[in-house]
Amino acid sequence: MPALKDIATQIRRDIVRMVHGCASGHPGGSLGCTEYFTALYFKVMKHNPKFDMDARNEDVFVLSNGHISPVFYSTLARAGYFEVKELATFRKLDSRLQGHPATHEHLPGIRIASGSLGQGMSVGIGAALTKKLNGENTTVYTLHGDGELDEGQNWEAIMFAGAKGVDNLISTIDWNGQQIDGPTDKVMKLGDLGAKFEAFGWDVVHLDKGNDVDAVVAGLEEAKKHTGKGKPVVVLMRTVMGAGVDFMEGHHEWHGIAPNDEQLASALAQLPETLGDY
Repeated sequence: MPALKDIATQIRRDIVRMVHGCASGHPGGSLGCTEYFTALYFKVMKHNPKFDMDARNEDVFVLSNGHISPVFYSTLARAGYFEVKELATFRKLDSRLQGHPATHEHLPGIRIASGSLGQGMSVGIGAALTKKLNGENTTVYTLHGDGELDEGQNWEAIMFAGAKGVDNLISTIDWNGQQIDGPTDKVMKLGDLGAKFEAFGWDVVHLDKGNDVDAVVAGLEEAKKHTGKGKPVVVLMRTVMGAGVDFMEGHHEWHGIAPNDEQLASALAQLPETLGDY
């Protein structure tokens, strides 16, 4: 298998090319979460690219902030769920690669539709409880944006998971401090997220280097050690929106706009082709 850093670099190339190709999409959060997806699908998670919706005896991943579909689709393709060349159809007519992941296209790797924010935690808890009922020793992973935590349904679900001891769940918060309308501190201050989750009965793992793939692997493996001990686990993952492309880094404007031709060329110059473009 190629080095994780090389996989991450190629996924970043895919992201900017996909969004540019249809002049639409969400590159900022996708780039910021590239190391997370690389670590999860190529190192940490037990999964099978010969996709089965029931996922018996497999780990399950639920993407809650579905607008970062470019990084999800690229990761799935590079992990063997479908052909890499299909990435060229992103957000185009009759494509299985919709702007937000959906199940009716039957795209391998997609288990829930996740366009509306705030719902992935609830779905992940349901999957985790089902795994428990089935007697499985598997883990459910979920990913959420920090701005997404403005949605109240998250906190109902977080309270439920703590109260019911859903200890086969690892939820990661992409804590980049940016959301569509600006910095999270200006839109709705999150405060002490660690203390909030602890108050709701969760174990908290702090991951300060969310754009260092080795650190992400270590953080997720540390989180795995906390499972099975009566509490759900949250990973507070510090990332940079637009990571890997200098002019996108840290700017909320890149939440949902596509690079033009000149910007694409600049981005690709920073991201050497490692696994072969589609």
